[in-house]
Amino acid sequence: MRRVAVRDGVPIVEDFEPGELGDYEVRIRTEYSAISPGTELMHLRNKAGFVLPGYSGVGIVEAIGSAVEHLQPGQRAAVYGVPTHSEIIIAPKHLTVPVPNSVDPREAAFAGLGTIAIHALRQADAHFGESLLIVGLGILGQLVAQVGYAASSIVLATDKLETRRRAANQCMPTAYVASSDQMLAEQLKKHTERGEGVDCVLLCAGGRNDTLLDQSIGWLRDRGRIVIVGVPNPTFNRNALFSKEVDIRISRAGGPGRYDEIYEQSGVDYPLGYVRWTEGRNLAAYIRLLQEQRITVNPMITSEWSLSEIGEAYRRCSEVSGNELGVLLKIG
Repeated sequence: MRRVAVRDGVPIVEDFEPGELGDYEVRIRTEYSAISPGTELMHLRNKAGFVLPGYSGVGIVEAIGSAVEHLQPGQRAAVYGVPTHSEIIIAPKHLTVPVPNSVDPREAAFAGLGTIAIHALRQADAHFGESLLIVGLGILGQLVAQVGYAASSIVLATDKLETRRRAANQCMPTAYVASSDQMLAEQLKKHTERGEGVDCVLLCAGGRNDTLLDQSIGWLRDRGRIVIVGVPNPTFNRNALFSKEVDIRISRAGGPGRYDEIYEQSGVDYPLGYVRWTEGRNLAAYIRLLQEQRITVNPMITSEWSLSEIGEAYRRCSEVSGNELGVLLKIG
Protein backbone atom coordinates (compact mmCIF):
# COMPACT_ATOMS: atom_id res chain seq x y z
CA MET A 1 0.00 0.00 0.00
CA ARG A 2 1.09 3.59 -0.67
CA ARG A 3 0.69 6.81 1.29
CA VAL A 4 1.96 10.38 1.30
CA ALA A 5 4.45 11.40 3.95
CA VAL A 6 6.44 14.57 4.56
CA ARG A 7 10.00 13.98 5.72
CA ASP A 8 12.11 16.98 6.62
CA GLY A 9 9.86 19.27 4.59
CA VAL A 10 9.85 17.08 1.45
CA PRO A 11 6.69 15.25 0.28
CA ILE A 12 7.21 11.62 -0.73
CA VAL A 13 5.09 8.58 -1.58
CA GLU A 14 6.09 5.56 0.48
CA ASP A 15 5.00 1.95 0.91
CA PHE A 16 3.44 0.94 4.23
CA GLU A 17 1.46 -1.81 5.95
CA PRO A 18 -1.88 -0.63 7.39
CA GLY A 19 -1.76 -2.94 10.41
CA GLU A 20 -4.49 -4.89 12.13
CA LEU A 21 -8.03 -3.60 12.51
CA GLY A 22 -9.15 -2.79 16.06
CA ASP A 23 -12.62 -3.39 17.50
CA TYR A 24 -13.55 0.30 17.22
CA GLU A 25 -12.02 0.90 13.80
CA VAL A 26 -13.01 0.91 10.13
CA ARG A 27 -10.79 -0.06 7.21
CA ILE A 28 -11.48 2.06 4.11
CA ARG A 29 -10.04 1.91 0.60
CA THR A 30 -9.65 5.59 -0.29
CA GLU A 31 -11.25 7.07 -3.39
CA TYR A 32 -10.50 10.77 -2.84
CA SER A 33 -8.66 12.81 -0.25
CA ALA A 34 -8.93 16.57 0.10
CA ILE A 35 -5.83 18.72 0.45
CA SER A 36 -6.04 21.50 3.02
CA PRO A 37 -3.44 23.94 1.62
CA GLY A 38 -2.99 26.08 4.72
CA THR A 39 -2.31 23.18 7.08
CA GLU A 40 -0.33 21.04 4.67
CA LEU A 41 1.96 23.74 3.31
CA MET A 42 2.88 24.45 6.92
CA HIS A 43 4.30 20.90 7.08
CA LEU A 44 6.55 21.70 4.13
CA ARG A 45 7.94 24.72 5.94
CA ASN A 46 8.95 22.47 8.83
CA LYS A 47 12.32 21.19 7.66
CA ALA A 48 12.71 18.69 10.49
CA GLY A 49 10.59 15.71 11.39
CA PHE A 50 8.00 13.40 9.87
CA VAL A 51 4.27 13.84 9.33
CA LEU A 52 1.43 12.06 7.55
CA PRO A 53 -0.69 14.81 5.96
CA GLY A 54 -4.38 14.93 5.13
CA TYR A 55 -7.40 14.70 7.40
CA SER A 56 -10.42 14.62 5.08
CA GLY A 57 -11.37 11.86 2.66
CA VAL A 58 -13.86 9.35 1.32
CA GLY A 59 -13.74 5.72 0.28
CA ILE A 60 -15.30 2.27 0.35
CA VAL A 61 -15.46 0.29 3.58
CA GLU A 62 -13.49 -2.96 3.36
CA ALA A 63 -13.86 -4.19 6.93
CA ILE A 64 -15.24 -3.10 10.30
CA GLY A 65 -14.29 -3.85 13.88
CA SER A 66 -16.57 -5.86 16.15
CA ALA A 67 -17.84 -2.71 17.93
CA VAL A 68 -18.76 -0.82 14.72
CA GLU A 69 -22.50 -0.82 13.98
CA HIS A 70 -23.18 2.18 11.72
CA LEU A 71 -21.23 0.95 8.67
CA GLN A 72 -21.00 -2.25 6.62
CA PRO A 73 -18.39 -3.47 4.11
CA GLY A 74 -19.16 -2.17 0.64
CA GLN A 75 -20.62 1.13 1.87
CA ARG A 76 -19.05 4.46 1.03
CA ALA A 77 -17.83 6.39 4.08
CA ALA A 78 -16.46 9.87 4.76
CA VAL A 79 -13.51 10.25 7.12
CA TYR A 80 -12.22 13.11 9.25
CA GLY A 81 -9.33 13.56 11.62
CA VAL A 82 -6.87 10.82 10.58
CA PRO A 83 -4.22 10.82 7.80
CA THR A 84 -6.12 10.39 4.54
CA HIS A 85 -3.56 10.72 1.73
CA SER A 86 -3.28 6.95 1.64
CA GLU A 87 -4.62 4.02 -0.34
CA ILE A 88 -5.94 2.49 2.88
CA ILE A 89 -7.29 4.41 5.86
CA ILE A 90 -7.74 2.87 9.30
CA ALA A 91 -10.13 5.24 11.09
CA PRO A 92 -11.85 5.23 14.50
CA LYS A 93 -15.58 4.63 14.21
CA HIS A 94 -16.58 8.07 15.53
CA LEU A 95 -14.56 9.71 12.74
CA THR A 96 -16.45 7.93 9.95
CA VAL A 97 -20.00 8.29 8.63
CA PRO A 98 -21.90 6.61 5.78
CA VAL A 99 -22.23 8.48 2.47
CA PRO A 100 -25.43 7.84 0.45
CA ASN A 101 -25.08 6.90 -3.21
CA SER A 102 -26.75 10.17 -4.18
CA VAL A 103 -23.81 12.18 -2.79
CA ASP A 104 -20.87 12.87 -5.10
CA PRO A 105 -17.79 11.27 -3.48
CA ARG A 106 -15.66 14.21 -4.66
CA GLU A 107 -17.81 16.53 -2.53
CA ALA A 108 -17.85 14.05 0.36
CA ALA A 109 -14.04 14.09 0.34
CA PHE A 110 -14.19 17.58 1.90
CA ALA A 111 -16.01 16.21 4.94
CA GLY A 112 -13.23 17.22 7.33
CA LEU A 113 -13.31 20.85 6.24
CA GLY A 114 -17.11 20.76 6.27
CA THR A 115 -17.08 19.46 9.83
CA ILE A 116 -14.76 22.28 10.91
CA ALA A 117 -17.01 24.82 9.18
CA ILE A 118 -20.11 23.49 10.94
CA HIS A 119 -18.45 23.62 14.34
CA ALA A 120 -17.32 27.20 13.69
CA LEU A 121 -20.94 28.17 13.10
CA ARG A 122 -22.04 26.39 16.25
CA GLN A 123 -19.45 28.45 18.12
CA ALA A 124 -21.01 31.54 16.52
CA ASP A 125 -24.31 30.62 18.20
CA ALA A 126 -26.17 32.26 15.34
CA HIS A 127 -29.95 32.37 15.68
CA PHE A 128 -32.53 32.49 12.90
CA GLY A 129 -32.36 35.77 11.00
CA GLU A 130 -29.04 36.93 12.41
CA SER A 131 -26.30 38.29 10.18
CA LEU A 132 -22.86 36.77 9.66
CA LEU A 133 -19.73 38.24 8.11
CA ILE A 134 -17.21 35.70 6.82
CA VAL A 135 -13.74 37.18 6.40
CA GLY A 136 -11.58 35.12 4.03
CA LEU A 137 -13.07 32.93 1.29
CA GLY A 138 -10.60 30.10 0.97
CA ILE A 139 -12.18 26.63 0.93
CA LEU A 140 -12.91 26.74 4.67
CA GLY A 141 -14.40 30.24 4.53
CA GLN A 142 -16.51 29.21 1.53
CA LEU A 143 -17.93 26.27 3.47
CA VAL A 144 -18.59 28.39 6.57
CA ALA A 145 -20.47 30.87 4.39
CA GLN A 146 -22.48 28.18 2.62
CA VAL A 147 -23.51 26.41 5.82
CA GLY A 148 -24.59 29.74 7.34
CA TYR A 149 -26.47 30.52 4.12
CA ALA A 150 -28.20 27.13 4.25
CA ALA A 151 -29.29 27.92 7.81
CA SER A 152 -31.02 31.12 6.58
CA SER A 153 -28.57 33.56 8.09
CA ILE A 154 -27.98 36.87 6.35
CA VAL A 155 -24.52 36.21 4.90
CA LEU A 156 -21.97 38.90 4.10
CA ALA A 157 -18.45 37.97 3.05
CA THR A 158 -15.26 39.64 1.96
CA ASP A 159 -12.06 38.59 0.20
CA LYS A 160 -9.55 40.48 -1.91
CA LEU A 161 -9.36 37.79 -4.61
CA GLU A 162 -11.85 37.90 -7.44
CA THR A 163 -11.78 34.13 -8.08
CA ARG A 164 -12.89 33.49 -4.51
CA ARG A 165 -15.60 36.12 -4.60
CA ARG A 166 -16.89 34.73 -7.88
CA ALA A 167 -17.09 31.21 -6.42
CA ALA A 168 -19.03 32.52 -3.41
CA ASN A 169 -21.49 34.39 -5.61
CA GLN A 170 -22.04 31.29 -7.73
CA CYS A 171 -22.89 29.14 -4.71
CA MET A 172 -24.84 31.81 -2.77
CA PRO A 173 -26.72 34.08 -5.18
CA THR A 174 -28.25 36.30 -2.50
CA ALA A 175 -25.19 36.66 -0.27
CA TYR A 176 -23.42 40.02 -0.17
CA VAL A 177 -19.78 39.60 -1.18
CA ALA A 178 -17.52 42.65 -0.87
CA SER A 179 -14.28 43.31 -2.72
CA SER A 180 -13.05 46.23 -0.58
CA ASP A 181 -13.45 47.77 2.87
CA GLN A 182 -15.48 50.60 1.34
CA MET A 183 -17.87 48.21 -0.36
CA LEU A 184 -18.17 46.18 2.84
CA ALA A 185 -18.99 49.33 4.83
CA GLU A 186 -21.79 50.12 2.38
CA GLN A 187 -23.19 46.60 2.64
CA LEU A 188 -23.05 46.66 6.43
CA LYS A 189 -25.00 49.90 6.45
CA LYS A 190 -27.60 48.52 4.06
CA HIS A 191 -28.05 44.92 5.20
CA THR A 192 -27.75 44.97 9.00
CA GLU A 193 -30.22 46.17 11.60
CA ARG A 194 -30.22 49.99 11.40
CA GLY A 195 -26.76 49.69 9.88
CA GLU A 196 -25.27 48.96 13.29
CA GLY A 197 -23.18 45.96 12.20
CA VAL A 198 -23.42 42.20 11.96
CA ASP A 199 -24.26 39.87 14.81
CA CYS A 200 -21.15 37.77 14.29
CA VAL A 201 -17.85 37.93 12.40
CA LEU A 202 -16.12 34.63 11.53
CA LEU A 203 -12.41 35.09 10.80
CA CYS A 204 -11.37 32.47 8.24
CA ALA A 205 -8.45 34.37 6.72
CA GLY A 206 -5.00 32.82 6.73
CA GLY A 207 -1.70 34.49 7.51
CA ARG A 208 -1.02 37.15 10.09
CA ASN A 209 -2.84 40.46 10.08
CA ASP A 210 -2.42 42.51 13.25
CA THR A 211 -5.30 44.84 12.35
CA LEU A 212 -7.93 42.26 11.40
CA LEU A 213 -9.36 41.75 14.87
CA ASP A 214 -9.73 45.49 15.42
CA GLN A 215 -11.42 45.81 12.02
CA SER A 216 -13.79 43.02 12.98
CA ILE A 217 -14.83 44.87 16.11
CA GLY A 218 -15.75 47.82 13.91
CA TRP A 219 -17.93 45.58 11.71
CA LEU A 220 -19.89 44.26 14.71
CA ARG A 221 -23.01 45.50 16.42
CA ASP A 222 -22.84 46.27 20.14
CA ARG A 223 -22.14 43.04 22.10
CA GLY A 224 -21.60 41.08 18.92
CA ARG A 225 -19.48 37.95 18.58
CA ILE A 226 -16.21 37.15 16.85
CA VAL A 227 -15.26 33.53 16.10
CA ILE A 228 -11.59 32.94 15.31
CA VAL A 229 -11.44 30.08 12.83
CA GLY A 230 -8.22 30.59 10.88
CA VAL A 231 -6.23 33.57 12.19
CA PRO A 232 -3.12 32.79 14.28
CA ASN A 233 -1.87 35.00 17.11
CA PRO A 234 -4.59 37.68 16.93
CA THR A 235 -4.03 41.03 18.61
CA PHE A 236 -6.58 43.71 19.44
CA ASN A 237 -7.10 47.15 20.90
CA ARG A 238 -8.57 46.77 24.38
CA ASN A 239 -10.54 50.01 24.22
CA ALA A 240 -12.26 48.99 20.97
CA LEU A 241 -13.11 45.60 22.46
CA PHE A 242 -14.31 47.14 25.72
CA SER A 243 -16.50 49.76 24.05
CA LYS A 244 -18.74 47.12 22.48
CA GLU A 245 -18.30 44.36 25.09
CA VAL A 246 -17.43 41.99 22.26
CA ASP A 247 -17.52 38.23 22.83
CA ILE A 248 -14.44 36.56 21.25
CA ARG A 249 -14.59 32.81 20.74
CA ILE A 250 -12.19 30.20 19.38
CA SER A 251 -13.32 27.38 17.10
CA ARG A 252 -11.24 24.27 17.73
CA ALA A 253 -11.38 21.86 14.81
CA GLY A 254 -14.51 19.77 14.27
CA GLY A 255 -16.22 19.89 17.64
CA PRO A 256 -16.39 18.15 21.01
CA GLY A 257 -14.43 14.91 20.98
CA ARG A 258 -11.54 16.22 18.91
CA TYR A 259 -8.23 15.32 20.54
CA ASP A 260 -10.05 13.26 23.21
CA GLU A 261 -8.50 9.77 23.02
CA ILE A 262 -11.36 8.19 24.96
CA TYR A 263 -13.86 9.46 22.38
CA GLU A 264 -11.75 9.06 19.25
CA GLN A 265 -9.70 5.94 19.94
CA SER A 266 -11.70 4.03 22.54
CA GLY A 267 -15.09 4.57 20.92
CA VAL A 268 -16.81 6.07 23.97
CA ASP A 269 -19.44 8.57 22.82
CA TYR A 270 -20.67 11.61 24.73
CA PRO A 271 -24.32 11.28 25.84
CA LEU A 272 -26.64 13.09 23.45
CA GLY A 273 -28.38 14.92 26.28
CA TYR A 274 -25.11 16.49 27.42
CA VAL A 275 -23.20 17.02 24.16
CA ARG A 276 -25.60 17.46 21.27
CA TRP A 277 -23.02 18.08 18.53
CA THR A 278 -19.83 16.06 18.70
CA GLU A 279 -17.32 16.04 15.85
CA GLY A 280 -18.88 12.79 14.64
CA ARG A 281 -22.38 14.30 14.57
CA ASN A 282 -21.06 17.39 12.81
CA LEU A 283 -19.44 15.09 10.24
CA ALA A 284 -22.80 13.42 9.62
CA ALA A 285 -24.47 16.84 9.37
CA TYR A 286 -22.10 17.83 6.56
CA ILE A 287 -23.03 14.74 4.54
CA ARG A 288 -26.72 15.44 5.14
CA LEU A 289 -26.31 18.99 3.80
CA LEU A 290 -24.78 17.54 0.63
CA GLN A 291 -27.49 14.90 0.32
CA GLU A 292 -30.23 17.52 0.61
CA GLN A 293 -28.36 19.79 -1.84
CA ARG A 294 -28.31 22.65 0.65
CA ILE A 295 -24.61 23.21 -0.02
CA THR A 296 -22.39 22.45 -3.00
CA VAL A 297 -18.65 21.93 -3.33
CA ASN A 298 -18.16 21.01 -6.99
CA PRO A 299 -17.96 24.65 -8.22
CA MET A 300 -15.05 25.16 -5.82
CA ILE A 301 -12.98 22.15 -6.91
CA THR A 302 -10.15 23.75 -8.85
CA SER A 303 -7.73 20.85 -9.38
CA GLU A 304 -7.37 17.10 -9.05
CA TRP A 305 -4.12 15.11 -8.75
CA SER A 306 -2.98 11.52 -8.43
CA LEU A 307 -1.14 10.25 -5.38
CA SER A 308 2.16 10.22 -7.27
CA GLU A 309 1.67 13.90 -8.20
CA ILE A 310 1.61 15.13 -4.59
CA GLY A 311 4.80 17.17 -5.00
CA GLU A 312 3.35 19.02 -7.99
CA ALA A 313 0.05 19.49 -6.16
CA TYR A 314 1.80 21.14 -3.21
CA ARG A 315 3.90 23.26 -5.55
CA ARG A 316 0.75 24.46 -7.31
CA CYS A 317 -0.95 25.27 -3.99
CA SER A 318 2.12 27.21 -2.88
CA GLU A 319 2.55 29.22 -6.08
CA VAL A 320 -1.09 30.08 -6.77
CA SER A 321 -2.57 29.54 -3.33
CA GLY A 322 -5.16 32.28 -3.72
CA ASN A 323 -6.65 30.72 -6.84
CA GLU A 324 -6.73 27.15 -5.55
CA LEU A 325 -9.85 26.40 -3.52
CA GLY A 326 -10.85 22.74 -3.53
CA VAL A 327 -7.84 20.50 -4.22
CA LEU A 328 -8.32 16.73 -4.51
CA LEU A 329 -6.11 13.67 -4.61
CA LYS A 330 -7.73 10.91 -6.65
CA ILE A 331 -6.49 7.73 -5.01
CA GLY A 332 -8.94 4.93 -5.79
